[in-house]
Amino acid sequence: MTQDQKKKTVGILGLGAFGQLMAKYLLPHFTLQAYDPVPETSVFAQVHGITMLPPDQVAKADIVIIGAPVPRMEEAIGAIKDHLNPGTLVLDVGSVKVKPAEIMMRLLPAHVDIIATHPLFGPQSGKDGIAGQKIVLCPLRCPQERTDSLKNFLETTLALKVVMATPDEHDREAAVVFGLTHLVSKMLVQDFEPFPANMTTKSYDLLIESVNMVRFCSPELFLAIECENPYVHDVSQTFFAKSDALRRYLEENREK
Repeated sequence: MTQDQKKKTVGILGLGAFGQLMAKYLLPHFTLQAYDPVPETSVFAQVHGITMLPPDQVAKADIVIIGAPVPRMEEAIGAIKDHLNPGTLVLDVGSVKVKPAEIMMRLLPAHVDIIATHPLFGPQSGKDGIAGQKIVLCPLRCPQERTDSLKNFLETTLALKVVMATPDEHDREAAVVFGLTHLVSKMLVQDFEPFPANMTTKSYDLLIESVNMVRFCSPELFLAIECENPYVHDVSQTFFAKSDALRRYLEENREK
């Protein structure tokens, strides 16, 4: 981005754990404004020089990032859609893309640009830095020049790896990548703790590392990944069916 672009304002709707991670990396390049109904987030904002404003004022930023959970996206957009300036770039950062893309295209005014995004990292996997991490961009209604500018900023300034995809392409792959990972991790955390720590192997250590990266994700995020992605149901049903088949196979062999 150019020097002039660095002076632009970014408005963040949702200053929770991931919103705070975003803010950390955007602060050197933009003036940040934010809204979050949780009072505790104002402490983070004050420490980092982020102006807390109501949604209709956050909507006046040059770039608006919607960090609301998928079930509350329509509500969040309803609070800002009549206050967005012409030419504003609106992004979301949700873990599913088909449904948020449809909501944004249906509810946001025609005079704003829209790119759906999904950073493929979170507060846990990004706690030691985000350089080299991946982010998916799904341009919905945006000039190519502006899409290229955002991609260049993410790659050059933030050192992220950008993956271009349609919302459908994203959700098809995410159904396996995120759907299975969170499903298996949820099962292990609920039923197998405390995990052994002495006689461990490399493969076991990698499994526990994977579990620990997602174990603190909110219930809202887990349900969004498992229930809002249109392709996850088939993936999870196949997983459960294969698990039952494997269980029967083991029981048959134990009886011999």
